[in-house]
Amino acid sequence: MYRYFLWAAIGFISGSILYSYHVPKIFKNIDITKVSRDGNPGTSNAFKYAGIKVGIMCLALDLAKGFLPVMLAFLRLDAKNILFTLIIVSPVLGHATAFLYSHIGGGKAIAVSFGVLIALIPHSYIVLLLAAAYIFFSTVYKIYPHEKRTVVTFLLFAAASIIDGLYKKNSVWGLSAAMISVIVIAKNRHDALTGDSAESEVPEPPDTSSEEIPILAYAENAAAVSDSDDRRGCENN
Repeated sequence: MYRYFLWAAIGFISGSILYSYHVPKIFKNIDITKVSRDGNPGTSNAFKYAGIKVGIMCLALDLAKGFLPVMLAFLRLDAKNILFTLIIVSPVLGHATAFLYSHIGGGKAIAVSFGVLIALIPHSYIVLLLAAAYIFFSTVYKIYPHEKRTVVTFLLFAAASIIDGLYKKNSVWGLSAAMISVIVIAKNRHDALTGDSAESEVPEPPDTSSEEIPILAYAENAAAVSDSDDRRGCENN
């Protein structure tokens, strides 16, 4: 039994490493928690502020830190044991809490969630439910901002996964999906309700391929745009 808790601890520590915080700082000298509106150390901000190449690196690492612990545990433990739920959820919880980064806080745990769910293939394909829901609410019935879309998506994903688990008589998948959904919804709920999303930022991100555009200039531009909007609002009133 102790091996389940050991692998859960490994998954938690793996998930708590915020690659999307470190990689932009290493390759672009950009702290995405300071330049982004939501301060989220996640993949989306890495793409937005550090460029496509860095974003892809962050995405791959965030997927891997969820995928590897779960996949390796699959090779050593009984995945039908209810305790395996802890292993599946632990990387997501680690990313969301990020206990190693008390000054930052955790991320919104979307990429790492996909990582742990991909590791369940071919034993379970519930990750396809999550991907389908995201695609639907991004292209067919569009929900904005991104955080609200995430909350709705994970609510439906949790419900569908629980039904699927009951139908297949496998409580591990349904319970894992429900716990992951609770974590992700908790991390996105505030921005979903307030609309305080990075998607609402007005200024364009800097061209990080050029060293002539420092990040400070982007911050000053953002402040200028905000002041201009405030003045227009006062004139209209």
